[in-house]
Amino acid sequence: MLTLKFPTPDYAGQVMAYKKAFLDRGEEMAGVGSLRRCETFKEWLQICTDNLSEETVRPGLVPATLYLALDENDRLVGMIDIRHRLNEHLLQFGGNIGYSVHPDLRRRGYASEMLALALKEAKKLGLEKALITCDKENIASARTIQKNGGILENEVPEENRITQRYWIEL
Repeated sequence: MLTLKFPTPDYAGQVMAYKKAFLDRGEEMAGVGSLRRCETFKEWLQICTDNLSEETVRPGLVPATLYLALDENDRLVGMIDIRHRLNEHLLQFGGNIGYSVHPDLRRRGYASEMLALALKEAKKLGLEKALITCDKENIASARTIQKNGGILENEVPEENRITQRYWIEL
């Protein structure tokens, strides 16, 4: 059973270990805000806080709420970012919700549960439908989206990849 929680300094060690796990494997991190670019937890937390509203969102970004997905032992298993609206880039490639699961904790159903919880939060934000995208090669993510009601609209080619665009009615 997972819960979603906005990051606090109590999770600094887990968040930075999460980042290291992805970097050590050379993997992309989705749904983590600007974590890859940030040197410190404090810097990242400030960006997450600034991005909560139109008035303080960082230039070039849209308002978003980032959540830590925590298990019953308060262990960080994933992150999920809910974008309150879409810009042109997000409409094609990023969607309303991005997420990732810790590399050591995949294939346990966490992504599906995280997405289900995030869709409830998106509805509270006033969204009537959510766009979720994934790389065509990421079959596990496509299954997660489909399990949560995602309907494939189309595929968009971009450089060396194809992005699948799914809509979920809220």
